[in-house]
Amino acid sequence: MARLRSSEILTGLALTGAMLATPAYGIQSIYTEAQAASGKAGYAQYCAECHHLTLQGTGHGSPLAGQGFIAKWGRRTVADLLGYTSNLMPAGAPASLGMAEYLAITAYVLQANGAVAGAQELRADTAGEVGLAAHGDKWAEVRAGLAQTPGATTWESWQGAGSIAGAAQRAHGFVNREVKDFVPVSEAMLGNPPAEDWLSWRRTEDGQGYSPLDQVRRDNVGDLKLAWVLTMREGSNQGTPLVHDGVMYLTSPGNVLQAVDAATGELIWEYAHAFPPESKTLGGPTKNIALYGDKLFLATYDAAIVAVDARTGKEVWKTVKADYGKGYTHTAGPVVAGGVVISGINGCERFKEEGCFVTGHDPDTGRELWRTSTIALPGDPNDASWGKIAPQFRAGGDIWMAGSYDPVRKLYYVGTSQAKPWVAASRNMSVLDDALYTNSTLAIDPQTGRIVWYYQHIPGETLDMEVGFERVLVDLDGKPLLLTIGKDGILWKLDRGNGKFIDFTETMYQNVFLPLDKSTGRLRYRQDIIDARIDEPVSVCPSVYGGHNWQSTAYSPETASMIIPLHQLCVDLVGRKVPMEEGQGGYGGESRVYEMPGSNGMLGRLTSFDLRTMKENWSHRQRAMFLTSVLSTAGGLAFVGDVDRYFKAFDVKTGKELWRTRLGAPVHGFPITYAANGKQYIAVTTGIGVFKLLTAKQSPDIYQPNGGNAIYVFELPD
Repeated sequence: MARLRSSEILTGLALTGAMLATPAYGIQSIYTEAQAASGKAGYAQYCAECHHLTLQGTGHGSPLAGQGFIAKWGRRTVADLLGYTSNLMPAGAPASLGMAEYLAITAYVLQANGAVAGAQELRADTAGEVGLAAHGDKWAEVRAGLAQTPGATTWESWQGAGSIAGAAQRAHGFVNREVKDFVPVSEAMLGNPPAEDWLSWRRTEDGQGYSPLDQVRRDNVGDLKLAWVLTMREGSNQGTPLVHDGVMYLTSPGNVLQAVDAATGELIWEYAHAFPPESKTLGGPTKNIALYGDKLFLATYDAAIVAVDARTGKEVWKTVKADYGKGYTHTAGPVVAGGVVISGINGCERFKEEGCFVTGHDPDTGRELWRTSTIALPGDPNDASWGKIAPQFRAGGDIWMAGSYDPVRKLYYVGTSQAKPWVAASRNMSVLDDALYTNSTLAIDPQTGRIVWYYQHIPGETLDMEVGFERVLVDLDGKPLLLTIGKDGILWKLDRGNGKFIDFTETMYQNVFLPLDKSTGRLRYRQDIIDARIDEPVSVCPSVYGGHNWQSTAYSPETASMIIPLHQLCVDLVGRKVPMEEGQGGYGGESRVYEMPGSNGMLGRLTSFDLRTMKENWSHRQRAMFLTSVLSTAGGLAFVGDVDRYFKAFDVKTGKELWRTRLGAPVHGFPITYAANGKQYIAVTTGIGVFKLLTAKQSPDIYQPNGGNAIYVFELPD
């Protein structure tokens, strides 16, 4: 529901207060005063648009207080009222609130009808009729009177007509349908997907972000036109659509999933996971979902894994991984590797005994199969890498991005983030304490969760320069390679069979480390960074936003190169004192980001690096920062979007811009391509999240509208 102006809320609540000043008759004390007070605020935010702040109803919402409400609901149970509200409200976003909020709103409605508060909180299993709660020992008399007035519940009030337009805009009344002739997705299909499908986060298990489709080519990409567009939920829109047999599975902020006809944009079904509002972080990005068998797998804000029937959108199972009350959450989704649903966790910056981890779940039942810590704890051979830090104060090691899978070697590869707090001095450590397994590539056996090998890219990281992003698997000249790049802009090449260092290179200017030692692969900080203490700032390039960030690279087989989006920024970073107490922790740093010297205002950069030579092929610089991953295709194209609302196509060989179109909001997320009914489509999402804190300040000359979340799909003319 729409948020109301503060003046409207105050006026409405004053009227409501006057209404509630009448004597309360109820004797069933089934809620607390605190619940009703919380529910009052929730009602104003989510319900008043349709039902009016006075609870007397409008033409688009029935009365929730008074004789009409009791006539309709008095004979039904309190549990019935709660169930109806929690499953169907608010209009346009049903089941989108947490159960605690639904309980509080229900308590407020009961209070508005005369029920008396007590010491017992309202619960989901509370028994008894609504009328008894409202009227107490007078209920039998009132109930008898209701029986003599049939039809009393058929009329609704038309008060508050000014709210009708807003209510109509949000309510859609859509009824879910079913995906017809669904073909379950097998492990073999994930390993070698049909060319027309996009079955995994980066299409294939190797994370390359490449499609073999070639209807859209260098010579006709200029003819692309809009095929369809669909508005999405508001929030940080970093999702990746999946496509299977002409059906798109779309994830929106708010833990919402939709099945859409990929050729027309026609909605088939929608699923919204109910989550506690306080469990959402960073605007609620959900970077990816997974598809396997007949199920979609979603990692939720409230630290659970949910399986949804891909045919119907109905929830099949839900397994809670951790306590969201301790800060645990998800921003990256799961990957299916070797028939196991694997996912990491976020929210590991606070000091807590459980630390950070990766889990594997059974796709049929949701049963947790294994749990692997990304922090070396007592009993682990690398325990000493944390120095004298007690286990409960070893924070960080989050999983911000999904990993990749090699079905031949049967290994799942994922990157971990840095130790927390950011600055080593803030965590009572030095950069000489490696703090394993942070800032590492982990190669995990998906059947057991065992770490087969690891490679730590930056030991003792102290500048928020994580290397926790995509892992791209490439077979080149008979060598099994793993490629990754972190915020520092350093591109790494490892042997993915054994984790041995092969090579690395700077893709952009950096002054964090001394000249790279290619004989060892070991990085060494500048001396002033090593010596920095609490409250002593250091200046480095690139910035804490990257360099490279979550906007993933793509591999081009045609050129044997990685195409990489970069941000040309620098930062002053200072570490602050952090109390070493459980529940404390956090990031512990403050920063000031600014334009990279010598960039001449060109903050966005797209570059191509040859994986054989580790030399740059070409580089495109522009004012607007790139805010999407790169999509590469067999048509010789690389697609990418920026903060200035442009979606562009580049020639993978030359870096020449071949096509652009301007959309309604900054282009954000992970573009894909697929085919339906024999036609190739290109899809990309728009919107923006926490990066607006950066882009609005660094690029004030570029208009960046709020909202505008949508998916745009392009096609060639018939």
